[in-house]
Amino acid sequence: MESSPLTQQTRPETFQPKIVKLYESLLFNPEYAHPTEGFWREFFLLQPDRAHLSKAIASINHNDMLHLQSQTQQLFARAIREATSDNPIASAHALETLTAFLASALAKKYTNPSSDIIAILAGLDEVDHVCSEFVSVLDGIIRNGSNLEVRLKAIDATTAMFIHDSDTHTQVLKPFLLLGLLANYNKFDFQNPYQLRLNDFVNEIKIQKVVRGAGAACASLRNSYIAVQDDLPEGWNWSTTLSFFSFGFFSSGGKPQSQPLTAEEMKERFKSLPSPEAAILLAVYDFVNANKLFGHTLVTTSPEKRSEEAPFASFLSLTSYLLQHAYRSTRVALYAEANLFSLRNLVEDPVICKQICSDENSSRVRLCRQRAPHLPLVNGERVLATVIFDILVDTINHNLRRSLDTYLYSHTITTLFRLLTYASSNKVRFSYHWSELWRSLLTLTRFLTTYSADLVHSPQIKTLTSDLIDLITFCISAGDTFLPDPSSYDDLFYKVVEADSTLTRFRDVYKHLSTAPSHSANSTISINALISVSTHFHSLLFVSDTPDASRPSSKNGESGATSPAPTARKKRLSPREVHQIIKEGYSTLSIRANDDLTNWEKWRDADWKPQLKRIARAAVEDVTVLVSQPEQGQVSIETKHKPSV
Repeated sequence: MESSPLTQQTRPETFQPKIVKLYESLLFNPEYAHPTEGFWREFFLLQPDRAHLSKAIASINHNDMLHLQSQTQQLFARAIREATSDNPIASAHALETLTAFLASALAKKYTNPSSDIIAILAGLDEVDHVCSEFVSVLDGIIRNGSNLEVRLKAIDATTAMFIHDSDTHTQVLKPFLLLGLLANYNKFDFQNPYQLRLNDFVNEIKIQKVVRGAGAACASLRNSYIAVQDDLPEGWNWSTTLSFFSFGFFSSGGKPQSQPLTAEEMKERFKSLPSPEAAILLAVYDFVNANKLFGHTLVTTSPEKRSEEAPFASFLSLTSYLLQHAYRSTRVALYAEANLFSLRNLVEDPVICKQICSDENSSRVRLCRQRAPHLPLVNGERVLATVIFDILVDTINHNLRRSLDTYLYSHTITTLFRLLTYASSNKVRFSYHWSELWRSLLTLTRFLTTYSADLVHSPQIKTLTSDLIDLITFCISAGDTFLPDPSSYDDLFYKVVEADSTLTRFRDVYKHLSTAPSHSANSTISINALISVSTHFHSLLFVSDTPDASRPSSKNGESGATSPAPTARKKRLSPREVHQIIKEGYSTLSIRANDDLTNWEKWRDADWKPQLKRIARAAVEDVTVLVSQPEQGQVSIETKHKPSV
């Protein structure tokens, strides 16, 4: 019997996918020859291995990439061609390949970035033609792709192309992310057309879809914090909070933690949050800043079902978690700051602020309670303005440290000031635990005074100290226009009286900062007004050894009082007696209103160019992770009615 011509091959220890062999043949073959037509057809019919392609390109240094320009140019040109293929499989594979190739190749640090990237992608002679075709192909697929999957892959490829030099989950997340990056591309250097497009965008149906998608993303990002530490408040239960988890799974695999984490484990988990999808918050800010219809829709859109969470409730909830954890890293602080920018834009618009202060838009919002001290728990639906008050008060309470983030605190005080200004002007009275707000403002005043040596040269300290004192003075002079009852007003005066020595030291420490024309007049008037109020009530509340003496009113005459000669009183007064004396003291108190306190300048993002660029860079880094490693960086978000853009 003749032996068989077939011979048994040694079984390899591991199997290598055919596409990986083609990658290596293209990029690492020392005897490289131009690929045949059959090579390319097979290349784009096989399922791409994006992780392997990214790793392979990452292993090649920037100088060697230039030596491979013949291969990379052919890969880029052929992938563009295959992206327009009638075969949807080849088209999808080409777009995935483009995404992995661009994200890895363009991320390298080239000696001459512009010319080197041109050489790698197309060459100087062909760059205009090839890149124009690339843009045209992607634009056509995004608009008219054969199916949603292919359109989303085209968005991934477009995003990867813009990541490398930008200054800066659904079916809505990716387009929205891309829009945020494009709108921030050198927007301070030239008239960015995407910024203009945001302003002109008036399609209400699509805006509402974007709002719902952004709300779903915010809910999922918030849920990743709850997965680490469940801070379910008392009085809430799983049935009333089911909507908080209907938008998606936790990043830990879709289920709550079965075993509580240790303090050290929680610390490590919190360090990695929020997930890279937080880059969407940059797009939310840009849309809110440019488009009033978007802001109005964000605030007023109701949940699709009663058991679900409204988009703005999700946004506020995430903002609460970000701000309470802002001290953990610069990245968290930047995203928290982006949301403060969005809130400030919303409350500065009188039409939108009216909705925020209206009972008609009351909502149930889950706020972060992962760190003490906790504010009083309010069950049920609340006016949105009071939710924002809680978020801002928590921000003040939970980020106090010697290396104070003065930017974050300045934006917090400014946003609070704007909201109270609207309430006062429109005589809107809120039911709120005002004593917590007064306590936080004066605690911040004491902190700034105690650690003045560490903070006096901090950035934004002039604005922070000036606005803080102006805010307290505004509440003293105009509190009767927005406070619901006299007791809340009395409590404010009592706490100002308690802070008498602090206010005097604060004035002495920071008076040299009030040199700029924009701050000097208001700051001086405000701090002297507060000290005058404190002096006035001290003369009524505390025992004087010289009953005939009368304590003088403020020297500058900006505010003052004609105080009766103090009479000897018993050393201990009951709370009721104290409040009664304060009530009686109003009749002899005179505070000159300072109208300049409400004449603040509206938000202009050009004034915050450095901060916005830092936020944009953080977003770019996160989008790089999403594009390069989607299987590791993605949080699944699922909704019953999946919106599309």
